[in-house]
Amino acid sequence: MASSISSSFQTSNLRSVFLGERNGICVPIVPITRIGFLRKTIECKESRIGKQPISVPSNVTITLDGRDLKVKGPLGELSRTHPREVKLERDENGTIRVKKALDTRRANQMHGLFRTLTDNMVVGVSKGFEKRLQLVGVGYRATVEGKDLVLSLGFSHPVRMEIPSDLKVKVEENTRIIISGYDKCNIGQFAASVRKWRPPEPYKGKGVRYANEVIRLKEGKAGKKK
Repeated sequence: MASSISSSFQTSNLRSVFLGERNGICVPIVPITRIGFLRKTIECKESRIGKQPISVPSNVTITLDGRDLKVKGPLGELSRTHPREVKLERDENGTIRVKKALDTRRANQMHGLFRTLTDNMVVGVSKGFEKRLQLVGVGYRATVEGKDLVLSLGFSHPVRMEIPSDLKVKVEENTRIIISGYDKCNIGQFAASVRKWRPPEPYKGKGVRYANEVIRLKEGKAGKKK
């Protein structure tokens, strides 16, 4: 009994890390880990698209009022309010530059986006845009009746869509739809609404598709082999 007590006492005689001398106190050793936070600076590179200047034709009038931009041309007039992350500057030669007002990640994202939107406004009121759709399917056809676009897409009734006032719709050979205008956003939205009624199906490709759109067809079920 005495030998066990003496052996346990000897094991408890540890050299203190702090005092450097022997004592009869058992010092527990607990590993301590230091947790540090590494701060990493995010460098926002300037957009290659956003750096490009926007040339303004002679028949287009630009009006800048703070973050508000108005563009007027022979085809129509457009206006847009830009976010606070970007700013517009006009050079002496008449070109417009979209620059970042803040050095943040969102400003870097808005830089290229609003440069493209501003360029679309200038091109739209001077030259215009168009989008083409193709109807593929037996009995599929389209006609323009007044201010409506009437589609026959295999339903029990024809689909009638009202044409927006700033767009022009023309139908060629009953299966080709041409949507034109000066607002690229409205053209794309109306074309997507037309395509939504009958998207191309993946087996035969029937439906409403964009011109030059590639449809990946699936292989149908094979018949029973004899």
